[in-house]
Amino acid sequence: MHIALIHSRLDPAGTNLARRIRALLNEREDWPLPRAASLSFHETGERIIHAEGADADLIIFLSRHTSSHPVPALTVHVTGNFGAPAFGGEARSLAPAAPAMMHAVLRGLAAHAPAGYRVSYEATHHGPTALQTPSLFVEIGSTETEWNDPAAAEAAARAVLEASPGPVITLVGFGGTHYAVRQTGIALSSRGAFGHIAPSREVPLLDDAMVRAMAEKTGAVAAYIDRKALPTKEADRLLAILDDAGLPVLSEGEITDIGDLAWETYREIRAIGERIAQGGRVHTGTLSGRGDPGVVDIPAHLLSEAEKADGKALRERLAQMPVAVVLGKDGGITPRIITFKNQSDEIIHDLISLCIKLIHDRWSTATDGDHLVVRKMRFDPARARALGVPGGPSFGRLSRGQNIEVEGRTITPAMVQSCSETRIHIPGLERYIT
Repeated sequence: MHIALIHSRLDPAGTNLARRIRALLNEREDWPLPRAASLSFHETGERIIHAEGADADLIIFLSRHTSSHPVPALTVHVTGNFGAPAFGGEARSLAPAAPAMMHAVLRGLAAHAPAGYRVSYEATHHGPTALQTPSLFVEIGSTETEWNDPAAAEAAARAVLEASPGPVITLVGFGGTHYAVRQTGIALSSRGAFGHIAPSREVPLLDDAMVRAMAEKTGAVAAYIDRKALPTKEADRLLAILDDAGLPVLSEGEITDIGDLAWETYREIRAIGERIAQGGRVHTGTLSGRGDPGVVDIPAHLLSEAEKADGKALRERLAQMPVAVVLGKDGGITPRIITFKNQSDEIIHDLISLCIKLIHDRWSTATDGDHLVVRKMRFDPARARALGVPGGPSFGRLSRGQNIEVEGRTITPAMVQSCSETRIHIPGLERYIT
């Protein structure tokens, strides 16, 4: 692989950054980027937004960033114009993105940024747009002070040389400010890697053709919409366009939840989840890598009683298991659990055992053949009233297991309790009792 690093001699930030990268290459040879690819340096005498590119597999433009509200910043972005060109490039034209490399460089910038510097994606903007090669801009901003700051050049140079793109989830983004706050947060905390990003102010310019071009030029497998940053009408319009294009829309939580799952495996799990509970949500626990997902069923009544016994503990334990839990529209856990087929038997055993333990820890249990018998003792207001207990605080104390005095008599919690019995059929119950 050949990577071209391009800067303009008119640009102090780009010149300083190129100089620092060369110096670091002379200091040591085992940087990740040059181990994976051959690097070449190119200097142009024109503004870099008008550069024609280079004969390479990937182009990294080293540049300065300017802003009408200048703050120290280190940024990455891809080029393009959603409307008329303000700074180079063609109207309604997008350059090919390099989302995995941008993701790697962004994380490097965050790791090395000097104190006081903001690190972020920038939304798609300016030229060049006529490139055939994937590219990204790495920029130092936003004033002459930062352009000539050795610490900023050092941080950006290290971010470039240490870049080692891994398996990412390639995304297009919609909504937010020019500095793509939500998209930046997602990339820094997950495998979500953005290519083209349209900020809120540009979304009204997007039609079906432009959205499809964003996805194509990014190589996107999914989209993210910052819905809080967009009017409902615009968000719904985007959803319709993306649905028609066959591009799934993921929430921030869903992107993070993918974890180390292969994208194709996650898509299959997501499709199974949609069949289980249309419009529901899927949480993938500790499932990772590639696998052949299938469904295991646990008794619905057992799961329901376990959730009543200790719903918080149940969800925490499920999140630590190699299973995908499907939540219905009401937020409840469905009894159809997704896992890899080669571990189905083990998972069924662990799930049923977990539910039984949570129920046993909360209530009295016994077994009757293949039935788990659950006996629940509850405070009974009718019994309390029959013994002359006034309502209010006295009821509260009894329900919390405390004795009270009524007209010289001691009333204990056991005296005002009633017992209910629930029977849950679990085939082969004996296997799950430890």
